Amino acid sequence: MTDPAVPHPAPQYADRVHRSASAAFAGALLLALTLWLSVDAMVNGHGRDPWIAAAVLVLVVPLLVAYTMWPSVRVGRERLVVRNPLRTITVPWAAVESVDAAYSVELRAGGTKYQVWAVPVSLRQRKRANVRAARAAAGGDPYAGPFGGMGRRASRGLDDGRFPVGGPGLRTAGQVNVPGAGRPDPTRAWSDRIVDELREAADAAKGREDAGAAGEVSVTWTWWVIAPAVAGAVALALLLAL
Repeated sequence: MTDPAVPHPAPQYADRVHRSASAAFAGALLLALTLWLSVDAMVNGHGRDPWIAAAVLVLVVPLLVAYTMWPSVRVGRERLVVRNPLRTITVPWAAVESVDAAYSVELRAGGTKYQVWAVPVSLRQRKRANVRAARAAAGGDPYAGPFGGMGRRASRGLDDGRFPVGGPGLRTAGQVNVPGAGRPDPTRAWSDRIVDELREAADAAKGREDAGAAGEVSVTWTWWVIAPAVAGAVALALLLAL
């Protein structure tokens, strides 16, 4: 039996990690193509060709991984970790000043502005979200039309009683199984939803009396990318100059 006088530690939750799936997919394809071409040149090339292919491989592979699959945003209880291609920024929540998304997601912390590579801003996706928001404001269904979900006629059917609450196909009485329930908000673009989440996490952390939420911004360089890329570039320049 636990002692009620002893304070219980706060529950621990897993960090939430956000990254661009499309960027990671494109990076994997480019990486596979680069490996195929470079290995083929190293095996079947003549003269300096194998050495040039090896230098290109050392130069390109780290950059491909760093700019496509490596970037991420890790949202923890005490801090925010932003992994950019060449730098990793660790920001305690108390040091977060603002998070904005215009043409790119920008984090301002410790008096410095950082770009968040892992959350690219898609103007096309934002335009579609604005159309859904306008449809929802007009009383329509944001999931209707070309964006999926049920049609407008079925949406009206929920209001005129043709689909009664608790009817067939509904799991529990009093709960309407509306298509789109539980999905992300269709009236907000993906990057804007991430920005909203980061702002809410920062506000929640600053409202806690948690010593772990305070501290200074830490920036570390991604040397496993920089060192081989520089070495590959130098080797490639020397080989081409010979």
